Amino acid sequence: MAQRWGLRGQSTLTLLLACLLALIPALLIGWQAVDEARRHFATRYAEQYTLLHMQEILAPVSRELALARRFADSVVTREWLDATDDVERRDRFFREAEGFRDQFSGDAYFVVDHDSGDYYYNDAEAPESRQPRYRLSPDDPEDAWYFDSIASNASYNINVNVDGKLGLAKVWLNVAIRDGDQALGMAGGGLDLSRFLDDFLRDRAPGLTPMIVDDRGAIQAHPDRDRLALNSATQRRLDGDVPRLQMLVDDATQRQRLEDAMLEARRRPGTVQQLDLNLESQPRTLTLGYLPELQWLFVSDLDLESAPVFEGRWFWALLGALVLVLTLLMAGVAYGIERLILGPLRRLQHSAQAIADGDYASHLPTERGDEIGELSRAFAHMAGQVERHTQELEATVRHRTRDLEATNAEMAAAQRQIDASLEYASIIQRAILPRHQLETHLAGHQAVLWRPRDQVGGDIYVFRATEAGYLMGVIDCAGHGVPGSLMTMLARAIVDHAILKVGADDPAAILNETDRQNRATLQRESLPASIATNMDMGLVWVERDAGRLTFAGAKMSLYASDGAHLEVHPGGKRALGQKRTMVHENHIMPLRRGWTYSLCSDGFLDQAGGEHGFGFGNRRFEAMLKRHADATLDDQIAAFEADLDAYRGDHAQRDDITLLCFRFDTPPDDGALAHASPSPT
Repeated sequence: MAQRWGLRGQSTLTLLLACLLALIPALLIGWQAVDEARRHFATRYAEQYTLLHMQEILAPVSRELALARRFADSVVTREWLDATDDVERRDRFFREAEGFRDQFSGDAYFVVDHDSGDYYYNDAEAPESRQPRYRLSPDDPEDAWYFDSIASNASYNINVNVDGKLGLAKVWLNVAIRDGDQALGMAGGGLDLSRFLDDFLRDRAPGLTPMIVDDRGAIQAHPDRDRLALNSATQRRLDGDVPRLQMLVDDATQRQRLEDAMLEARRRPGTVQQLDLNLESQPRTLTLGYLPELQWLFVSDLDLESAPVFEGRWFWALLGALVLVLTLLMAGVAYGIERLILGPLRRLQHSAQAIADGDYASHLPTERGDEIGELSRAFAHMAGQVERHTQELEATVRHRTRDLEATNAEMAAAQRQIDASLEYASIIQRAILPRHQLETHLAGHQAVLWRPRDQVGGDIYVFRATEAGYLMGVIDCAGHGVPGSLMTMLARAIVDHAILKVGADDPAAILNETDRQNRATLQRESLPASIATNMDMGLVWVERDAGRLTFAGAKMSLYASDGAHLEVHPGGKRALGQKRTMVHENHIMPLRRGWTYSLCSDGFLDQAGGEHGFGFGNRRFEAMLKRHADATLDDQIAAFEADLDAYRGDHAQRDDITLLCFRFDTPPDDGALAHASPSPT
């Protein structure tokens, strides 16, 4: 008994430890989620704080700026600055200026006469003074704000500065007054700096430090007044002592990120940019928004550790209550769903599965009066219709199947007849090819690539051996497939007749005679215009003993290469049987030992392939002949076929292809020709 309780206690302890171990990652994940939530709400709060205070700053400063621009653009102001000695204009200006002073929130205005440098300033203490307070001088550093502003050609600037001569610290709104390119002076007003900063910091939240910087980063407003960049707006270049936001960032990479965020904020006014960085070596989250009317950036410096986003004492209680409520709610919902929805749906699913298996007599729960019952009744009605339609479809399918089987049998029989006919035609066409004669007379000296596009084709090659030499060639008839193969039969008969008539040793005469017989046999005027009867042909007469060959071609060239050089001997420009005739001529040339000679139909050159589906082309074909000229003839044919297939890729074969190659590496055998008897083509 004690042992059993001891084992149970160990199991309980093990279970508790397992639960604790499982709870640790859950707590870590939960704390991470809480921290992310705290960061999320804090950053959203900083963004809203930034947007709100941008509007709170924009409204009063924009009002003062608009009023200052009206004051500077007033006709009375311009007329007086144009002639300050005119007493009438002077009186009219100061009367109107008093009206503007009452509207400025700072209850003060200033105006500068550019020609004399006189600086006028009136406020509540001296409301109607018409004497200048002092005179500006380009040599006085304290007056540099005016001359820098006028020289910058900017229409206005907002400058935080302490006027040492007046003893006033204000946010000055300086509006330049110009007549075309001529400077008349400057006018504007000023917001009391202490009051402006107090208003700016009135709603300062814990953990958030607001500040205002200009587009160069010079600090215009900050809770710490020692950080203000006084008179920075009128300086064209900022020296190293001017407090700038970038100076608070030590890391160069983070400083560049800050510059990029400031630039992006200026590009997208009305939006808020956010970035995390170390400000004065402390982790901070900055939010930046740009006020284009004031050319200021509002920056919120958020310290996540100090920002009271939510307090733990009520957060955990709220979280516990929420978990409890969710648990009870989920249990109630689960029970209700199981009893009212899932259970009936499972029964409906079982009935539907039975119907799917072909059991249309399965009972569906249609007795309920709710949506499940309506669904069951609709499903039962649908099942009855499906059963009727299934029976009708099965009968229709059986009838159609019998018809299709009969039709397929007829089509199969017809296809077998067509295949048998094509196979028979292919056997006949192959029988007229002189492959055996070539191997008998030129074993090792010739090789042929013959690849019709279909089972039969419109390309053939010819050969005839005599005691004086060899005649060989390639014929490419118009068309391919069955029509092309019939043309090859006719071409073979016409060529044989031409050889008998003019002899085998005159390729040009054979071409001319073949052309004549072709025109006489196939009269073009009696044929439809869509039927082509022309043929390309290349013939070579080889006199091996004499070391000479004779070539003639009709739209077919003779290629010769030793691997280092390539010669192309073009044939006539017109095919046999074309509308316009021509007289073909022989080209006699030496038979070079070790050189490979090739005749090729245009199917090889026109084969589509490559990335854009262009033809193989003459340049690629000639480079291929030259590249493989040193190999044996059988290896050359294999290489040509591999190059063609690699270029063709997924493109279909476009036309019939025939390539005849021959080469003589050694001197002729004296007895070979002496005992050679004339052979048929």
